[in-house]
Amino acid sequence: MNKIRLSKKFNNSHITFFAIAVVLFWIKTYAAYQIEFKLGIDNNLQKFLLFINPLSSALFFFGIALLFKKHTKRVMIIINFLLSFLLYANIAYYRFFNDFITVPVIMQTKTNAGQLGNSALSLMSPLDIFYFSDMIILIVLALTVFKKVTVTNRKAFKIVLLFAITTFLFNLGLAEKDRPQLLTRSFDRNYLVKYLGAYNFTIYDVIQNIKSSSQRALADSSDITDVENYRKANYAAPNPEYFGKAKGMNVIYVSMESFQSFMIDYKMPDGKEVTPFLNSLAHDGNTFYFENFFHQTGQGKTSDAEFLMENSLYPMAQGAVFVNKAQNTFQAAPAILKGYGYNSAVFHGNQKTFWNRNVMYKALGYDQFFDSEYYSMTDENTKNYGMKDKPFFKESMPLLEGLKQPFYSKFISLSNHFPFEMDPQDTDFPAGDYGDPVVNQYFQSANYMDQAFEQFFNDLKADGLYDNTVIVMYGDHYGISENHNEAMAKVLGVDEITPASNAKLQRVPLFIHVPGVKGGIQKQIGGEVDVRPTLLHLLGIDTKDYMEFGSDLLSKDHRNWASFRNGDFVASDVIQIKGKCYSSETGELMENAEACKDTSEKVNTELQMSDEIVYKDLLRFYKPEGYTSINPSDYDYLGPKGSKATKSSTNK
Repeated sequence: MNKIRLSKKFNNSHITFFAIAVVLFWIKTYAAYQIEFKLGIDNNLQKFLLFINPLSSALFFFGIALLFKKHTKRVMIIINFLLSFLLYANIAYYRFFNDFITVPVIMQTKTNAGQLGNSALSLMSPLDIFYFSDMIILIVLALTVFKKVTVTNRKAFKIVLLFAITTFLFNLGLAEKDRPQLLTRSFDRNYLVKYLGAYNFTIYDVIQNIKSSSQRALADSSDITDVENYRKANYAAPNPEYFGKAKGMNVIYVSMESFQSFMIDYKMPDGKEVTPFLNSLAHDGNTFYFENFFHQTGQGKTSDAEFLMENSLYPMAQGAVFVNKAQNTFQAAPAILKGYGYNSAVFHGNQKTFWNRNVMYKALGYDQFFDSEYYSMTDENTKNYGMKDKPFFKESMPLLEGLKQPFYSKFISLSNHFPFEMDPQDTDFPAGDYGDPVVNQYFQSANYMDQAFEQFFNDLKADGLYDNTVIVMYGDHYGISENHNEAMAKVLGVDEITPASNAKLQRVPLFIHVPGVKGGIQKQIGGEVDVRPTLLHLLGIDTKDYMEFGSDLLSKDHRNWASFRNGDFVASDVIQIKGKCYSSETGELMENAEACKDTSEKVNTELQMSDEIVYKDLLRFYKPEGYTSINPSDYDYLGPKGSKATKSSTNK
């Protein structure tokens, strides 16, 4: 009889329900780690840490429900749903970006969520219900076995809280043993999740964002001194052979959405070139083609590329400058060129609020912003992210012709965007056959974009602008993430994509065409942060007094490495990935990790100093000689019926 009573008491206890909730959630999270995330587990200690790190979070969050007495089960189910939703959001995000959601990314959804629907849906599967299965089990148990309510006391919460803290400290201690200074010197979120878990990472991220929001208020003019000294010591002087060769010319930037360098000269099995026009640019001898050029974007993707190209600063480690730091003071290329008589404009076949561009472009000093209101946004002309490239460039020509010269302009293409689906009427180019629909469609989408660029160049030539315009075309970020590496191995004809070869896949094209200047294929290594000093030197503007971290790609003093936002890098002799050092030539792991040490220290220094500028808004304390500061409130982008953009567009 006593056994029966004890059994009933056990079955109806909130503690038992709590224990079941913790174990189910723990198992589910660990399964998600193994199935969904590629965290680079290298040893038994890391395997153990990956196994135990969900436990402290589960104990802490589910333990909170023990404070609610009669509503304990209900609160546990609500907590389970919230944590499961966070886990699933990270899973869906990771499937494309190979990254984890941060607080700034969540804030970005306020401006971008409406544009992301199709891409988000393509990342989901009916089998994903598994990630909510433990919640379903808890609901069933709460309505059946644990239907009767028993009141708990707060002593249980205190014991659970103590156990949660002890487990976390034990976890952190082991993590610090394997990765010293984990919380202070890592730019890579994969490390933090691998060692501490997805939920503890979110807590860490919240704390970091609270900390960063206070950095600006505590900053003063002395904080810029170290950055200024570093900048002067690492300045790459312009090459006299090219300095000023484009003086007074117009500038056109073209952002090539999601375009990676492996597509240049790539042929389908039937011999068809995917990008014949871009291939011709790479080999015509009149255009600089940088074949070892890397994207350096973070979570801001296309907006990060814009930020890098125009400010020669690195993007934020978490979130996007365009969204989270748009109120900062910047000294961007459009603002610099105002002092040399340039008018500036952006052309973008999407809503002006996407990536907060209508605010950020004012801070960068853009005079005009031609967004979707200036284009024929019909169903035939648009796809999920805005206007298709061919009608976009065609309808942009009259707007471009109306700009006062010299002008500095930027065109943001959209068609070659994940998941790369094409409307049948827009292409007859064959899809790939590599067992992955995303990779297969990429070839069709890239071919369409290539045709749009050829059309644009022909229109520039017919209009007479081509002969007096510097054209800079750049891949903004990767299109195919490493989640598709199995198919990419087939594309490249290799057995597997190794860490070193995956790093090289982060190459994106950079073309710079300067009328009257011979170009050719360039072997030097560089990244998006290097483009602004390269362009300004071509225009005859020395950047030595500007706070930037780029190195002129054409300078004889150009450094021969490019860093990624997470602290990894590619150099001429070595590649560092997730703290491991590989040979650039062979791709093999090097026994002597010291070979990467010097460059790694330089990379970390630059990233930290750039973060100082961005997080503390240090450019408000610095004014280069001859530079005239801009006031963002002087600009408005009200559309074609009454904006300053329309009024300031005068004839050539």
